[in-house]
Amino acid sequence: MTLDTTMNQSPDQSLTRDAIRAMRRSYGDVGLENLPADPWSTFSLWLSQAASNEFIVEANAMVLSTLDGEQQISTRTVLLKDISEGGFTFFTNYQSRKAHDMEINEQVTLLFPWFAMERQISISGLAQKISDNQSDEYFATRPWSSQIGAWASAQSQPLESREELANRFAGASQKWPEGSHVPRPPHWGGYRVLPLAIEFWQGRYSRLHDRLRYERQSTDSEFVLTRYYP
Repeated sequence: MTLDTTMNQSPDQSLTRDAIRAMRRSYGDVGLENLPADPWSTFSLWLSQAASNEFIVEANAMVLSTLDGEQQISTRTVLLKDISEGGFTFFTNYQSRKAHDMEINEQVTLLFPWFAMERQISISGLAQKISDNQSDEYFATRPWSSQIGAWASAQSQPLESREELANRFAGASQKWPEGSHVPRPPHWGGYRVLPLAIEFWQGRYSRLHDRLRYERQSTDSEFVLTRYYP
């Protein structure tokens, strides 16, 4: 299968180097002063504010970066589905590229880029599988179509055509019609990222941004809060 990625674009339709360099905006005056000793209350507050912001499409979307056995970094967006037991939980196919990476190297990073609020939260930590019972519990809350999609998609594997994916979805739909119980695929479940560092970034005027980072030596030690130069 060959995909045509050619872009028929005349020079006047593309951005010049100077136009790209001129992309600039000024940030606000509201900064970060005294944050609480633990990061969880601030994270919950910021997530709630992001969810209430009409310009942010999915406040719980976070960029996950992983490292494979050849030291190659890969990045994608996943959805935060829980904040509990000292970590950030998301769900995926255990046969996906990200899952293979995390089996080799549990060190990952997460990023919440809330551009509309001139904020971001960056997290580095260790990814661990959650229990089967916890994955079962969440899977049962998913819409039927999402449950069927988890069975239909061989995530990260080559796909010959869109029709092939549609046929797999149709087959799973026939096996588990809407309204019936759809079991969780054994190759699908959750990971919890236990943070070693959580940094809150607030854009400010003259690029004098605020960066406050909670850091700790291990996942069972206390956080230390430090302010960094932007």
